[in-house]
Amino acid sequence: MIRFAAIAFSFLFFCPVCFIDAFCQKDVRKLTLEEAIRIAQSQSPDALNAKQVFKASFWEYRTFRGTYLPQLGISATIPNINTSIQKYTDPTGLETFLHQQYTSYNANLALSQKIGLTGGTISLNSGLQRVDNVADSTTISYLSTPINIGYTQPFFVFNPFKWERKIEPIKNDQAKRKYLEDCEQISITATNYFFSLLQAQIEKKISLTNESNYDTLYKIAKGRYQLGKIAENDLLLLELNVLKAQAAVENANLALDNASFGLKSYLRIKDTIPLILIPPASIDYFSVDPKLAVEQANANSSTALDFKKRLLEAARDVNQAKMDGRFDAQLSAVFGLTQSASTIDKAYKNPLNQQQVSLGLNIPLLDWGVARGKIKMAQSQQEIVKNSVEQDIIDFQRNVYLKVVQFNMQKKQLMIAAKSDTVAKKTYDVTKGRYLIGKINSILDLNNAQINTDDAEVAYYQALQTYWRTYFELRKQTLYDFNLNKTIPFDFSVLK
Repeated sequence: MIRFAAIAFSFLFFCPVCFIDAFCQKDVRKLTLEEAIRIAQSQSPDALNAKQVFKASFWEYRTFRGTYLPQLGISATIPNINTSIQKYTDPTGLETFLHQQYTSYNANLALSQKIGLTGGTISLNSGLQRVDNVADSTTISYLSTPINIGYTQPFFVFNPFKWERKIEPIKNDQAKRKYLEDCEQISITATNYFFSLLQAQIEKKISLTNESNYDTLYKIAKGRYQLGKIAENDLLLLELNVLKAQAAVENANLALDNASFGLKSYLRIKDTIPLILIPPASIDYFSVDPKLAVEQANANSSTALDFKKRLLEAARDVNQAKMDGRFDAQLSAVFGLTQSASTIDKAYKNPLNQQQVSLGLNIPLLDWGVARGKIKMAQSQQEIVKNSVEQDIIDFQRNVYLKVVQFNMQKKQLMIAAKSDTVAKKTYDVTKGRYLIGKINSILDLNNAQINTDDAEVAYYQALQTYWRTYFELRKQTLYDFNLNKTIPFDFSVLK
């Protein structure tokens, strides 16, 4: 473990009085990066949207699975009143029109089940019908169907159920992984907002320090100028620096307000209490094996599943093009019992067999090459998808590899930035001291030292931000915690 606590908190010792007072006030909210990420994960707009998007995907998959479970339902008509004139043909073949007036009732209990493997449907039915003569208010008859088993099976046609059973589980797993990736993206966004405000606070501190330093130097320079020890252009340059420092303070105040509003808005913090950010004080450095990262990305990321889904969808489209518009058939069979009688009890006695079997054919004779053209288009599109997926896999694995390389170099980058910050501060202190005692008269050396100090301090916190952003980006790409050496788990509490 390499700790940068002294550097991370060094700005507290250089802060003007107003910043030190801000830390001592009771009406401030101290916030660490870990706390900011935790709040963002629970209540940021992105977190709320990610939960709802996953819930929609979850219920979509539940709906899909429900279609393959037995469906039980009741249908009924109570009543169907019919008063009309209908054409009637008597046994001799003579047609005439008769006035009809009756009321019918029917109820049916049906249990059906899809068979995804074959694309067929099996059903079990039980029903009862009754017809009443409206004219004399008598019951004409009952028709019962105690049990009725039916099966419908299409042949040589596109079976969408077969492909859904392959694609929908992938989409469900992809939704879970996408939610985890969205959570890591929330960490990345919260980190960016956190360090944007931290940078604004650092730049505010720097601007106040520079204003105080340049004001002191300008007052000393006026005395030296009156004694003829420095030239007028050096005095004017210091006066210009004072004016620039005053303008920088105003700009820093505005940038601080904007950055504070951005972080509070993202974290949905509604109070007006000022935020004081606490930089990460220590970092546990570890190296990541690029080969392991690529393996975990292939195994865990939603992108890897998307490659598989796209190939299946292209194969499905080719299969559909081959089946549609070609020779097809459909077999329907119904076996059961039925009976009719004038009373309901007799309608269920001595039922008769009921059998219906039909085979329908559809044979296109001439389509002028339409079906063949659709097949060729689907096959060409499939090749495009294959080529695209192959290239996307190469790019995806390369991006993971480069992200690992970038992450592994962050330790050295952060150490260099920390050392540069320390050296720059020491250089400025030495240069300032030499200027104050008159050993150097050139204001340019002092200006350069001040600029280098400011740039080095800002660069350190930028390096710190890059480390944490790269860390979460690598987690997002692989859904793997390399610090704990385990896959990031999915928490089903998101469904609550």
